[in-house]
Amino acid sequence: MRPGIRIGVDVGKARVGVARSDALGLMAVPVITLARATAIEDLAILADQFEAIEFVCGLPVSLDGSDTASTVDARNFAVELSQATGVAVRLVDERLTTVTAQNALRDATHSQKSSRPVIDQVAATILLDNALNAERSGVTMGETVGDS
Repeated sequence: MRPGIRIGVDVGKARVGVARSDALGLMAVPVITLARATAIEDLAILADQFEAIEFVCGLPVSLDGSDTASTVDARNFAVELSQATGVAVRLVDERLTTVTAQNALRDATHSQKSSRPVIDQVAATILLDNALNAERSGVTMGETVGDS
């Protein structure tokens, strides 16, 4: 496994959830939920702060694996993020991460209304954790945009 901090990104129309790994890539933790309008700039600051080696960005494909309007939006966001930061962005299938995050928060007795501010962070954490687990097992998930 490559050493270095990765930043998980769950891209939404209004908000962007952010998580980060530790330097050894052992675990992911929630960081912040950003406004979509300033997310690229804010992520550039976080990448510098954490000295990130890579962004792991969710790719929202449909359940049958086909592209949707959100898939195109995430790809465009990833290209813009890579160009703005000079950090590679790995796009990883995020099917059901938001549902998993909602279920986890519900199971932790958070109401849907009280979980709204953190749901995107939890989804980014689940996405990043899945990618880290795969990489530890020798599989690099997804496709890369840009280079570091």
